[in-house]
Amino acid sequence: MKHFIKIAILVTVLATIITSCQSNQEARKPISHASGTFMKQSVDRNKKLIAGEEAEIARVIRQNKNVKFIASTKGFWYSYIVTNKKDTLTAKKGDVALFDYEVKDLKGRVIYSKSELGPQTYFVDKQNIMTGLREGIKLMHRNEKINFLFTSTIAYGYHGDNKKIGTNKPLLCIVTLRDFMSEANYDQKMKANSNPIAETQNDSITN
Repeated sequence: MKHFIKIAILVTVLATIITSCQSNQEARKPISHASGTFMKQSVDRNKKLIAGEEAEIARVIRQNKNVKFIASTKGFWYSYIVTNKKDTLTAKKGDVALFDYEVKDLKGRVIYSKSELGPQTYFVDKQNIMTGLREGIKLMHRNEKINFLFTSTIAYGYHGDNKKIGTNKPLLCIVTLRDFMSEANYDQKMKANSNPIAETQNDSITN
């Protein structure tokens, strides 16, 4: 009899556990569904956002018919102001790029001027700067000057820079690549120079 009671208790406990697990699984289903719906809505919003920004950029390109814009495989557009056809070398990881730039909105209004930002020193692919700028610099030859049109997804995204650049703002960046060199050569140059240029620290705009 005692043995039977023990078995009955065990069966009851197991049944309770199984029922509880089933209830928990059923309770989770709406949460999972809601999460999936939220993700789909978020993706749809981002697609619309990018499409809208690309339409703005297309308008800028149409309004500048005399300027030849090139579509990059990295998701931005660019046009040359000054070209260097004699030099075939471009900056790569392990190099240090010395450049100047200014930032405008798509209507041409200055957000950050060249003098405000100052000369930039960037360790290629080793510092956290704007994605579009990081990729754009690697296209440039020495002494070239280029207009870059960036969607917000490769600029400052949803958060902006918490200063002058707002939420989801496509940008026009005008970049002049003064020089680039290996890190070893840069170190030697800095040792010989008593007044080195300050390094870019995770993007001058954001600091």
